[in-house]
Amino acid sequence: MDFLKRVVRAIPYLALAPFAAVAALLSLAICDLLFALFGRRRSPADTRPRARAASVVIPNWNGRDLLEKYLPSVIAALAGNPANEVIVVENGSEDGSAEFVRERFPEVRLLALDRNLGFGGGSNAGFAAAKNDIVVLLNSDMRVEPDFLQPLLDGFTDDKVFAVSCQIFFSDPAKLREETGLTQGWWEDGALRVRHRADDRITGLFPCFYGGGGSCAFDRAKFLELGGFDHILAPFYLEDTDLGYLAWKRGWKVLYQPASRVFHEHRGTIGKRFTQAQVQAVLKKNYILFCWKNVHEWPRLMSHFAATMAGVVLSALFGDAPLRANGAGLLRAVRQIGGACAARWRARSLAMISDTEAFKRPLAGYFRDRFERLPEPGPRMRVLFVTPYGIYPPVHGGGVFMYQTVRELARIAEVHLIAMLDWPRELEPHRYVDQFVSSADYIIRTESAPRQKKLGSAVPHAVAEFHNADLEWLIHRQIYHHGIDVVQLEYTVMAQYAAGFHQIPSIVFEHDVYFQSIARGLPTTRKALTRLQARWEYLRALRYEVRELPKADRIQVCSRENREYLESFVPELRGRIDDGFRAGVDTASYEFVDSGREPDTMLFLGSFRHLPNQEALEWFISGVLPAIREKRPAARLVVIGSDPPPRHSLPRNAEGVELVGFVEDVRQALARYAVFICPILSGSGVRVKLLEAFASGIPVVSTRIGAEGLAWNDGEICGLADDHAGFAERVVRLLDSPSEAAALARRARAEVVAKRDMRTMTAALLDSYRSAAASMRKGRD
Repeated sequence: MDFLKRVVRAIPYLALAPFAAVAALLSLAICDLLFALFGRRRSPADTRPRARAASVVIPNWNGRDLLEKYLPSVIAALAGNPANEVIVVENGSEDGSAEFVRERFPEVRLLALDRNLGFGGGSNAGFAAAKNDIVVLLNSDMRVEPDFLQPLLDGFTDDKVFAVSCQIFFSDPAKLREETGLTQGWWEDGALRVRHRADDRITGLFPCFYGGGGSCAFDRAKFLELGGFDHILAPFYLEDTDLGYLAWKRGWKVLYQPASRVFHEHRGTIGKRFTQAQVQAVLKKNYILFCWKNVHEWPRLMSHFAATMAGVVLSALFGDAPLRANGAGLLRAVRQIGGACAARWRARSLAMISDTEAFKRPLAGYFRDRFERLPEPGPRMRVLFVTPYGIYPPVHGGGVFMYQTVRELARIAEVHLIAMLDWPRELEPHRYVDQFVSSADYIIRTESAPRQKKLGSAVPHAVAEFHNADLEWLIHRQIYHHGIDVVQLEYTVMAQYAAGFHQIPSIVFEHDVYFQSIARGLPTTRKALTRLQARWEYLRALRYEVRELPKADRIQVCSRENREYLESFVPELRGRIDDGFRAGVDTASYEFVDSGREPDTMLFLGSFRHLPNQEALEWFISGVLPAIREKRPAARLVVIGSDPPPRHSLPRNAEGVELVGFVEDVRQALARYAVFICPILSGSGVRVKLLEAFASGIPVVSTRIGAEGLAWNDGEICGLADDHAGFAERVVRLLDSPSEAAALARRARAEVVAKRDMRTMTAALLDSYRSAAASMRKGRD
């Protein structure tokens, strides 16, 4: 019944919403067409404000009790400088606020208005009356620290600074900090999204999306140039967000100053006068009006209208949700379409950069990249190394590549590590890594909110799994704080964080070509539904890599084959793919043992979280091992790796199979057993297990896919076979002839030392970083 009642009540909105949306869309299109024909942009006249004093403006409406409680802290904080002033804008109160201020605080300038102009209108009046270049806007329910003002004034460091925001606390320390002053804004699902972050690691000036209207210092001249708070957003909320976004599009900066501390009785003014339903109604209207005024890129605007109409329908069926549009909000916004078009025209005349650029610049990495002229990298380059997995102990091949690269790189560069871990228990082993990197930050995936899965999404599952707002924030914070020269992103899934900087290279290492890996696994996928899901994932992965990889400045792959395959799908990457810097091992750390190995033993290594390893083991046990044991009855297979399959899941003919599981150090096993097998049938990239085997002196038999990028001719440095009988025949030959096996192993060791030694490769990697950074910074000239 509740569902039916909700739908019946929503019928008028459902009927009117399409017409309202079309009317608004046509109005905005006509506005933009006319602006293209007759409008003109006004260049900013940037000047740096005089920061010797400030005017503090406090709008008030029926807030006598709040003024009595909090105004004394403001007066005391400004008392040391006679050039400071406090202005209370009396917004038509009915509680005797004006008389109270005149009597109790004669040193305060009282600006009495004959009617309530709302927060925005009252604030604008205060700015107009202020005498100083810097105006601090405070809510009437804000208590300030005695030294809150000077850090704000110090934040106006150049002629591009528009606003400097305070750090906000609540008077009740047990209360969740919904406001901090450190604001974020982004575009998602056709709408603006905003939030406050709490980050105690930020101790100095830092970019933010907007300065809170009740706790921020503004350059008065710039504020007035933007037109102040827009009346179309009356009576409250989003006026400050709108102004901050206008400032970024104007080419200016909005900064957060944690040293300026204020305390807010949250929604002490609005919450007393309006119900939560009324507040939500205003917010839904204003979020729509924000887009109509400020979003000038039509693909974004079209996504906004689509999302708004979807929100109207979903709200009618399932009820309102905080971030979702509804019919009432749309109709309220349409009633202001004339004012929205006028505001849009004005916003277009002020905009000096695009929406895309304006959403980027408040992120700290972009901010540094756009507003600072970065010097040439120093002798020790500063490298930000970002990985979706832990690197110690290395439990899979990619972990070996990453750990050994970080270890070698830390010898010759300043390495700052960001790693995502699955569980808190992984933190303790990584304390070892902390000892040799310059800084290390870890995000526990089970504790950090990932992006919610969306039905029918075109984003690959593996990519969505690692879409994490906290990770993006951390990447940008580290770039800003540590003066990063180059960002190294591990695995295809991290390509979504390739930022498109102008001076800081973003480099992606594709440990394997993801869509190629999926395609190679399709022939061995038996279940129809699983095969259908894999085909869909292949299409999503192909689309993702083709779209995202060109955004990186350089791509690293494991082999020439990977490079050529990728270039065949994305020709524009030619000349930007490196295949010789990452797929190696520290050969000196592997003892070469070419004799005295345990007879009739075979070794398989691999993490069984990786599907190709599961397929390879099943293929070998079911089709190859029986043929080997027919010739060598004592032969046994030792399986080492994390997350091994339970014995009952193995093929029926699994005699002679020993499941060891994860071991801390595989080098003992590599020095002990007689033959190393790599029966990989799918996947992509270079197998670190083969490099380790080559370095250790254990002779190898592999499929051609397993040895891709390392071996091309059977018997040269390893045995190669792709069928059961051929694979078994080569293993038996090595078991039968230890001398032949030793000779094969010596050739393999020489090959890997000459071409795949991690120390040599990492030195070349650092040279490539330096070249990429120098090229970009030279190009800025």
